[in-house]
Amino acid sequence: MNEMTNITPEQSTGVSALLADYVLSSRLEDVPEAVRAEAVRTWLNWVGVAVGGCRHESIDIVFEAFAPFAGVGTTSILGRSEKTDPLQAALINGISSHVFDFDDTHLHTVIHPAGPVAAAITALAEHKQVTGAEFLHALILGIEVECRLGNAVYPDHYDVGWHITGSTGVMGAAMACGKLLGLSAQQLRFALGIAATQSSGLREMFGSMCKSFHVGNAAKNGLMSALLASKGFTSSEQAIEAKRGWANTLSTKQDYAEISEGLGETFVVSLNTYKPFACGIVIHPAIDGCVQLRNEHGLKAGDIERIDLTVHPLVLELTGKAEPRVGLEGKFSIYHSCAVAIIHGKAGEAQYSDSAVNDPTAIDLRRRVHPLVDEHMPKASVKIVVTTRDGRTLEKFIEHALGSLEKPMTDAQLDAKFTDLCEPILGSAGTDKLIQSCRTVETLTDVTNLIALATISQKSSE
Repeated sequence: MNEMTNITPEQSTGVSALLADYVLSSRLEDVPEAVRAEAVRTWLNWVGVAVGGCRHESIDIVFEAFAPFAGVGTTSILGRSEKTDPLQAALINGISSHVFDFDDTHLHTVIHPAGPVAAAITALAEHKQVTGAEFLHALILGIEVECRLGNAVYPDHYDVGWHITGSTGVMGAAMACGKLLGLSAQQLRFALGIAATQSSGLREMFGSMCKSFHVGNAAKNGLMSALLASKGFTSSEQAIEAKRGWANTLSTKQDYAEISEGLGETFVVSLNTYKPFACGIVIHPAIDGCVQLRNEHGLKAGDIERIDLTVHPLVLELTGKAEPRVGLEGKFSIYHSCAVAIIHGKAGEAQYSDSAVNDPTAIDLRRRVHPLVDEHMPKASVKIVVTTRDGRTLEKFIEHALGSLEKPMTDAQLDAKFTDLCEPILGSAGTDKLIQSCRTVETLTDVTNLIALATISQKSSE
């Protein structure tokens, strides 16, 4: 490992070079098998949510807005038949993968790691032959850069209002694309700087189409950064650590040891988690608990007098929309989420449609949900007390929800989630083929064969 791995916060000059040198010198054979296996799960989950989100109206709007200006249609949109230029494809696939809020989560920073990186390298892979092993390695490296940068500035950066997936994802995407393009160390530093100066995404946009736009824009701009750097477009080579660089401008916290310590020895993708519920991660314990209470006691909406929740302050800060009007807002409503968990026993994408949010039964029940903030309640936990109309008091404490590191989704559960998302679009046989291809991605000689399976043209005729 480069000796700069031992850099301290006091020696912060060189963080950008450290990351560039790491990406340049990293070899897939030095990545442990267990890490590669988790990266495969990350890739599988991302493809599933990208295909699943491809029919959302936000995607149609992007096509309509950009169609007169798009380049030659050479690059695939997952789940659809249209092709567009690489930069727009990265944008659209990134939006599609995040629009359901059903993608992966690095719990420490609440970054959604795969979206920006996977969307960028998927677009690039159709223009430069990339093996599955090279592709998986780039995904691992992009996530590593993205999340280590997030660790260095979290929580201050997030607390002030930055959407950390957009603001760090652009740099992860740039470095992943840079690896596939074979950039030199200096070109990688340029790519990092070009990406850093485009860092963006505001938490104010949560509940609107802009939230998923942050992910797509990070993918597009990350790919663009690597392409520009490959031709000699310059930037600061200390884009992260300089006095007016990314970390000092966008955060009051700069813990550069979070970037350097264990670099090349531990891998952030090993800490990735996958959502069983299509909404903000902080609501998952409440949904899990409500589903369990429903199933254990046969609860129906009409049985319930009130649902009392004890939650961490972040829950209401992020998901306190008491009267959501559209599906995207419902994903940020603990009230609606608890209601559909009781009514349907699940909280998939169907439970966050516009019609589901405006269902009279859901509206009535969510008005009987009463969250109480307790600063001592862990973010990953919730206490639920259901009072029934026949006088029963039913309690449930969830320490860790399904999908957490402590209770991870199994491969079978990930496959079932993938199937639910993709089968209506690709058909049963097409979905099964795509799952198998995703799970064997590291063995592929050309990733474009997998990408082809994820397009609508591959839909089974059954």
